[in-house]
Amino acid sequence: MTRTPVLFVSHGAPTFALQPGLLGPRLTAVGDQLPRPRALLVVSPHWMTRGVRVATSAAPETVHDFGGFDRALYRIQYPAPGHPELAVRAVEVLRAAGWSAEPDANQGLDHGAWVPIRFLYPEADVPVFQVSLPAGLTPEQAYALGQALAPLRDEGVMVVGSGSMTHNLYEFRMDAVGEAVYAREFAAWVRQAVEARDDRRLLHTMELAPHAQRAHPTTEHFLPLLVAAGAASGEAQVQTLEGGITYGALSMDSYLFGARAPQAAAT
Repeated sequence: MTRTPVLFVSHGAPTFALQPGLLGPRLTAVGDQLPRPRALLVVSPHWMTRGVRVATSAAPETVHDFGGFDRALYRIQYPAPGHPELAVRAVEVLRAAGWSAEPDANQGLDHGAWVPIRFLYPEADVPVFQVSLPAGLTPEQAYALGQALAPLRDEGVMVVGSGSMTHNLYEFRMDAVGEAVYAREFAAWVRQAVEARDDRRLLHTMELAPHAQRAHPTTEHFLPLLVAAGAASGEAQVQTLEGGITYGALSMDSYLFGARAPQAAAT
């Protein structure tokens, strides 16, 4: 089997599920035109644990882990199956790399997983399971987690880091009008580092990038990009999936590593 690509996706606000914007159609085009993986492995900051846990449910529930949004969001179900066999394999691979990984039979799909994946595979016909984001990771540790997961790519698993290119919740709740200059400048700096595959520079984003502390007052939504970069280490090919900026402050830019993304017109 050809080695599967790696995806970093900005999942934005939960309303992304109802408002596809620029990124939704691009994710759908990726799912339509790339070879179908055996399963998706999603690392999301909405499942953070001590140590690493791997979801092994055969039928993960759709978790609506947010409040105060349109009622229509709470009616959405994403009934993709899990993949217990590959989840157990992920535990083995992680342990072999020195991570203290444990299976978790109860974890469903948090909105960092199902919201973007419902655009990638709208029919919910590709198995999905999650690997937790360990609390307190450094950038180097997040990258190493991705490297530890990389062997699964040779077994048909697409590693997906689901985070947000910018994630200032205070400014999101202010619902700013227009696009914040700092969000564009931060996203542009990251894009330059990613497209150059300058992973060393990327690891120091929070120290070097303009407006880094404003873009990410806390880092948990940035770390999935480093997980994806680690899983794709050694891959020269990367393509940006431009997502624009929503709510004036949330950059939706995403990246596909190890494959060329098809183009899709926004709707």
